[in-house]
Amino acid sequence: MSLPDPITAAESPQALAELNRWLAKRSAPERVQWAVEHLAGHHALSSSFGAQAAVALHMTTRAKPDIPVILIDTGYLFPETYRFVDELSTRLSLNLQVYRPQVGIAWMEARHGKLWENGVEGIQRYNQLRKVEPMQRALRELGVRTWIAGLRRSQASTRTDIDFLELRDGRWKLHPIADWTDRDVWAYLEANDLPYHPLWHEGYVSIGDIHTTRRLEDGMNAEDTRFFGLKRECGLHDDWTELAKSA
Repeated sequence: MSLPDPITAAESPQALAELNRWLAKRSAPERVQWAVEHLAGHHALSSSFGAQAAVALHMTTRAKPDIPVILIDTGYLFPETYRFVDELSTRLSLNLQVYRPQVGIAWMEARHGKLWENGVEGIQRYNQLRKVEPMQRALRELGVRTWIAGLRRSQASTRTDIDFLELRDGRWKLHPIADWTDRDVWAYLEANDLPYHPLWHEGYVSIGDIHTTRRLEDGMNAEDTRFFGLKRECGLHDDWTELAKSA
C-alpha cells in the first residue's frame, strides 16, 4: 500500500487531512503498525484501564510489544481497576509506566478540600492536578514523540470529530480505533478472548475515579455517568495549548 509522508503532513494541514483520509481506508491494526514504523519515536500508549481498554492494549502491543503503557494513577481509582491493571499487565506483558500526582491525596484535600464537589471549576482543578500534570510529565520524561490513545468518536459528543492522526503540542497523537462502534469493540474482545473491565458487567460504561463515576441507570446517557453529568472530558485529551491560554 502507498505510504504517505508524515514529515509533509506535519508541515501542511492539507497533507495531514489527506493522510487522515488514507488512514480511514486502513484497518485499526494497520494504522497502529504504520504508526510504529513511520511516525517519530519514542512511541507510547496511554490507558485508563477502563471498560474496553483491553482492545487498544492488545492491538498496540502486538505491533510493538515493549511500547511504554502510561497509566495515570490518581489515587482514587476503583479497587477493581487496580486489579484489572494487574491482570492485563501480566497477561499482555505490558511495559507499564505508572505516573502519579506530585501532591498526595491527604495533602491535596488538606489544601483544597474535595475539589470534585465544587462544580465544574473544582472538577477542572482536580483534573489538572491529578491527571493532566502527571500525563504531561510522563510524555516529557519518556521523550514521547508519538502518543497512541484508544479514543472513539462514538464515546461522547466531545469526541465525534476526532481524527485518526493529530499533531498536538509538537507530537503525533494517533487514535487507531476512532471510527469503531461498541459492536466492533465487542467483536475484537471476543475474537482475542479479552475481558471487559469487571465493572462493565455491573452497569458501568465509562470508568474513572471512584467519586465521579456512576453506573448507567434508566434515563441516563453515558456522558451522565462521569463528573455528575457536568462535563465529559477529564483534560488528558484536550488541547493543552488552549487550556494554558485560558488559565
